[in-house]
Amino acid sequence: MDANRTLVELRHVWKAFGRQWVLRDVSLTVRRGETLVIIGESGCGKSVTMKLMMALLQPTQGEILWDGRPVADRSEKELSRQRLRFGYLFQGAALFDSLDVYENVAFGLRENTKLTEDEIRQIVVERIREVGLPDSVCRKKPAELSGGMKKRVGLARALALNPDVMLYDEPTTGLDPIMSDVINRLIVATRSHCCSTSVVVTHDMKTVKTVADRVVMLYPLSRLKPDESQIVFDGPVEDAFGCSDPRVAQFVHGEAGERIRELAVA
Repeated sequence: MDANRTLVELRHVWKAFGRQWVLRDVSLTVRRGETLVIIGESGCGKSVTMKLMMALLQPTQGEILWDGRPVADRSEKELSRQRLRFGYLFQGAALFDSLDVYENVAFGLRENTKLTEDEIRQIVVERIREVGLPDSVCRKKPAELSGGMKKRVGLARALALNPDVMLYDEPTTGLDPIMSDVINRLIVATRSHCCSTSVVVTHDMKTVKTVADRVVMLYPLSRLKPDESQIVFDGPVEDAFGCSDPRVAQFVHGEAGERIRELAVA
């Protein structure tokens, strides 16, 4: 493993909420310049894994490393500062309902920088244009926006602080096929012009095909034997769609297969 290319690493990570284990001995890396897509069934720990990467959650066991250094070794002040290296597009965009689009995008800049109002305005307008929205959207409230527009505003806000790593949590959920394609293309464009490293959590196979360099598939602990790895695939995107493991093949090709029989007897 080239340590100089590894931005984020999960090393033998376990995560439980109360008595419910979600992750078991998961190890994976995010390499500089790649788009890593994490797939898997609902409830298998995809979004939890992403939040652990950003240190929004702490592992029950194991460790998270940024640039080869454990997150646990950092002070809370340093941790808060270095979280700004990550941009996060939440599943529901998570815009502030009481703020207009301009103020939503400007929020992180106001809270975390000493930029002048003119500098903030320049960044906000640039980011809004980069995600394909007109300047006229700036004074609209989130309630006036479509689902796709909210996602794009959320992306503009995430990019405002010029992050090193972009994290996308189910970026196309709830969108129609055309708007899903718009978001997928924006993810690709974002990588090429401002943030070269991305992690995407999704169950949308078109998103996987469009944006992924590498795919990791997590499997629910409830259907694994104690000695089986929770990561059932980790490799190039093209290999995921030709994988002979039935758990991977059924998921990426949308085939119920054994799951129909499992659900019937559950």
